[in-house]
Amino acid sequence: MASSEQHLFPPSAPFPVLHGHGLRLRHWDATSEADVETWLRGRTDPEFQRWNTPLKAMNDLVDARASLAEKALAAPERTVADYCVTDAATGAALGHISVDAINPVMRTGRIGYWVLPEARGRGVASRSLAVVSRWALDELKLQRLELGHALGHEASCRVAERCGYGYEGTLRGAMFAEGRVDRFRDMHLHGRVAGDPEPRLRPHPADADPTRQN
Repeated sequence: MASSEQHLFPPSAPFPVLHGHGLRLRHWDATSEADVETWLRGRTDPEFQRWNTPLKAMNDLVDARASLAEKALAAPERTVADYCVTDAATGAALGHISVDAINPVMRTGRIGYWVLPEARGRGVASRSLAVVSRWALDELKLQRLELGHALGHEASCRVAERCGYGYEGTLRGAMFAEGRVDRFRDMHLHGRVAGDPEPRLRPHPADADPTRQN
């Protein structure tokens, strides 16, 4: 099994920057004030907090910087791929997407994402999910990707199904309740496996631009 892990995660190679659907998915930078501010803004946004309750509360820039620093320290373990979603043309930050809990033995991973308030309504979640899913299945050679969201989060449900993540059931009491770590709520589970039909998203004009730079 060691040879499989080496194949999936070369120890000297960081996860790559990803491109597609008018987006550039780059790594978060804990030393960048702009990235720290964006991370804080995204994680303290009321819509994010309505549907997500992290184990560790985030209240200020100190907390945000520490959170990103923890992610940077964990990066060599190759169990999480965290990306800042940016506009390919302008470089503006739009949100976040990650493949968490990567298991090289079972070849599984779990998707998480959020979009900044000003970037909503532009298909950012669907486009970034399409990019990272294709990479995880084709390049990481994962067999199964899972995506979970709180019951009632219809927007996330639509994003999942649009990107080929079929609804697989409701997990009872599977995630924290809104604003509470001592209470729980139900979660919708969506899944996509290698070999599933590729979903068809509308092509983005930037993908056909030969002058686009990496």
